[in-house]
Amino acid sequence: MATEDKTISQNRKAYHDYFIQDSLEAGIVLTGTEIKSVREGHVNIRDAYARTEKGEMWLHNAHIARYDAGSYGNHDPLRSRKLLLHRKQIRELMANAERRGYTIVPLKLYITRGVAKLELGLGRGKKQYDKRASVAEEEAKREVARALKMRR
Repeated sequence: MATEDKTISQNRKAYHDYFIQDSLEAGIVLTGTEIKSVREGHVNIRDAYARTEKGEMWLHNAHIARYDAGSYGNHDPLRSRKLLLHRKQIRELMANAERRGYTIVPLKLYITRGVAKLELGLGRGKKQYDKRASVAEEEAKREVARALKMRR
């Protein structure tokens, strides 16, 4: 029986601001009210980033809204969350992130088999002219697709 991933949030800004070199899947440690809020889709990972601290990988600046039906035990929406990776994966990411211009950005948050997962990407920042070139390339592809569609 195949399981379907339910995408909760995608970080489209990451593909606009970075050249994504590599990606990997990480688990994320959430509290009870956080996972309920994630399942409802109240998540924003646009400005989030991952960083290593004391040999562990942490997700910073990801906004998971407070759970509406939560009580006094509700979570802080912008708290740092621990990411679950193997030590070898963390060492590889740290070594790559220490290279000039590389950063670790979340690309997608999804739920698979009832567990929240985060796709992390290793990206190198784009310059302004790179962004303009990417936008021009996308528009050219759209124009070609429109022209082909019109011919039919």
